[in-house]
Amino acid sequence: MRRYNVRARMKYRTLGDTGIEVSSVGFGLWTISTGWWGIEDDQSGVELLRKAYDSGVTFFDTADTYGQGKGEMILADALGDVRDRIVIATKFGYDFYNYHGERDGHKELPQDFSPKHITFAVEQSLRRLGTDYIDIYQIHNPRMWAVRSGELFETLDKLKAEGKIRCYGAALGPANGWEAEGRALVRERGITTLQIIYNILEQDPGRSLIAAAEQHGVSVFVRVPHSSGLLEGKYTSDSTFPASDHRSHRPREWLVEGLQKLDKLAFLSEDTGRTIGQAAIQFVLDSPAVAAVLPNVYDAEQLAEFVDASDTPPLSEDEISRIADLYERNFDLAPVAATGS
Repeated sequence: MRRYNVRARMKYRTLGDTGIEVSSVGFGLWTISTGWWGIEDDQSGVELLRKAYDSGVTFFDTADTYGQGKGEMILADALGDVRDRIVIATKFGYDFYNYHGERDGHKELPQDFSPKHITFAVEQSLRRLGTDYIDIYQIHNPRMWAVRSGELFETLDKLKAEGKIRCYGAALGPANGWEAEGRALVRERGITTLQIIYNILEQDPGRSLIAAAEQHGVSVFVRVPHSSGLLEGKYTSDSTFPASDHRSHRPREWLVEGLQKLDKLAFLSEDTGRTIGQAAIQFVLDSPAVAAVLPNVYDAEQLAEFVDASDTPPLSEDEISRIADLYERNFDLAPVAATGS
């Protein structure tokens, strides 16, 4: 049955002069297609995507390497009948087509940004997505050698001229950082979008990259706005994560110190009309350069909370100032001694 988006209370932002409008809260498909967040049931993923669309989400971010094509196929299965009403961003560059070894957790695969690989990869993504165009085609975690590759960007310009992609950008990672690559991309490569990690607890180098993007007219997508779940307000010092969840491999001090910082942010949710998870999203959306935030979505209840975030009260100047003061003082905390995983 064809589904109809109600747009509800969602806010929408436009990517530069492209005319491409995205929901300010998007859906990143890594939680439902990679197995790194404990979700293994594909049908649950399809249902979450449809709930997201029916709640006003129109922006969906995936990658060809998520589940070795699975993320793109799930999106087509869930929302192929409303392709003209959604914005699809996918990524390329990891050569899982010719890499047949066992992938260990977040271990990266070999990268290939040659014209031959890009031309092949875009056709495979188009086929899996069941579409004849990709709205935003993102270079997946490019190192500086890729940023400096003229033939990479010539190939992307060719795909754009052919109508196979509407615009292109880059997603930086896999971990936080990548300031040099990000600055070079926004200054020198004419990208439309830049995807980064940025949140209340991890503001650097995100804030400098957002400032550079704003200066050069680049729209920013922000993932991990809840600092891998710390800012969702649901974890305690006794919380544990299943082995299939990538956070189970983090050292224990990550959780302990994060919860101590969270305690100092209670003013963002007490008598404000928003949860701490919604406040974390509003913090990211405070920047006019940020087009959309991509929270990690695991279930319908969480999806509803995050979708409603854009309709909650924006952070006040005083709240923004208090966050800045706390961040500069490391939330008045001494580093927690490492205790192992």
